[in-house]
Amino acid sequence: MSLELTSDAFVNGQSIPAKYACVGKNISPGLAWNEPPAGTQSFALIVDDPDAPFGTWVHWVLFNIPADRRSLEEDLPITEKNVDPNAIYVGKNSSGNTRYDGPCPPSGTHSYYFKLYALDNVINLLPGATKEQVLKEMKGHIRAQGELMGTFSK
Repeated sequence: MSLELTSDAFVNGQSIPAKYACVGKNISPGLAWNEPPAGTQSFALIVDDPDAPFGTWVHWVLFNIPADRRSLEEDLPITEKNVDPNAIYVGKNSSGNTRYDGPCPPSGTHSYYFKLYALDNVINLLPGATKEQVLKEMKGHIRAQGELMGTFSK
């Protein structure tokens, strides 16, 4: 099953506004998705750039997004300190930060993939986990997924 992931900030395949990038406010765009399959216990979101010169660059890792959520507001206020069982956990990005770091390509136009996963579990990791750790914990638990891609150039 697939999830439909959308944003009011940009259309799939189109340019991401500078407001959400390093040359702007560097805030996360609002995101929304449709109803997940029955049995969904949580969501995870990974935002990365496969066009980076030295391999895929991870911009944002969120996990344990509550199953009853259908959106994330613009400029989502979360930090690694979120350890409440009902809180969204934020992982470490390629900059070593536990936050959203928006598009910031060194040159040219890059593609940024926002990938949302509906999971049949809650991930047993602490805030600050890496994309690789989150993907390992998700293995065998993905019930549905959706993707939204935007481009950006400075």
